[in-house]
Amino acid sequence: MTTDRGERSQSLERGLAVIQAFSDHAPRMTLSEAAKRTGLGPAPVRRFLHTLVDLGFVGTDGKMFWLLPPILRLGYAYLSSQDWLELAAPHVHRVAQAVGESCSASVLDGPDIVYVMRAASSRLLAFNVPVGRRLPAFCTSMGRVLLSGLPDNELREFLTSYPRPAYTPSTVTDVPTLLKTIRSVRNQQFAYIDQQFEPGPRSISVPIFAGGKLLAALNVAANAARTKKSDFTQRFLPILRQAADAISRDIEMQSSLTRTPGGAPLA
Repeated sequence: MTTDRGERSQSLERGLAVIQAFSDHAPRMTLSEAAKRTGLGPAPVRRFLHTLVDLGFVGTDGKMFWLLPPILRLGYAYLSSQDWLELAAPHVHRVAQAVGESCSASVLDGPDIVYVMRAASSRLLAFNVPVGRRLPAFCTSMGRVLLSGLPDNELREFLTSYPRPAYTPSTVTDVPTLLKTIRSVRNQQFAYIDQQFEPGPRSISVPIFAGGKLLAALNVAANAARTKKSDFTQRFLPILRQAADAISRDIEMQSSLTRTPGGAPLA
C-alpha cells in the first residue's frame, strides 16, 4: 500500500535516509560522506545528524559519526511486533540441531532479504550472519523463495529495477535465466544456491506461508568445503519442509484462536 505524497513527511524521509546510510560497509562516516551516501545536501544532513546525536541515536567525536545502541529500539519494535517469530523460534532451533548447520528465517525488503531469526551452528566453518543483516535477493536462496511469491509481471519489474552485480563467477545476473529459475522455485517450493553471493556458503530455502500467502523463507546454510548438493536436497530439505509446515500450522492455529469468540488473545 502506497501513501499519497501529500500525506508524507519529507523531513522524516530524509532523517530515515541518514540512519540507513550507516551499514557494515560504512559504520562510521563524516558529514560529507553521509551527504554523499544519501544524496542530500550537507546542511540538512548536518541538522539530521546533530538531532540524532541529541536524541542519543548517533555518537560523534566532532568529525566522525556512528550509530549507538539506542538505535536498536527501532529494529526491536519490529521484531517484537511479529508474533510469528516467537512461534517459529523452537522450530528454527530444532532444524539447526537436527542438521548441525545454521538455520535462518528472512523477509523481503526492497532489493534485499533481511534476516529476522537465526539459530547459529557451533561449527568452525559455519556460515553465521546476525539478525538484521541484509543480502541481495536475486542471488540468495531465501531471496529467490521470497521472489517466487511475486506474479511474473512484478517479478520481471523487480529484476530489471535493481542492480544485479556478479558477486562471484557463479552469480547468475541475466533476467531471462533468473525468471526461469525463480519460476522453477515457485513450482518446486525450494531454492538451492551454490556460492552465488560469496565463495564458501551453499544454502537451501523453503517458503513459510500464513493464510495462504508467502510470509517468509526458512534456510539452512553450510560451507561448500564439507557439504555436497545431495546433503541439501536429500537430508536438509525434508527437515526444512517439515519445520516450515509446522510453523505455518502454528501461525494458523494462533490466528484461529484470536478469531474465535471467547478465544484467549495471544500476545
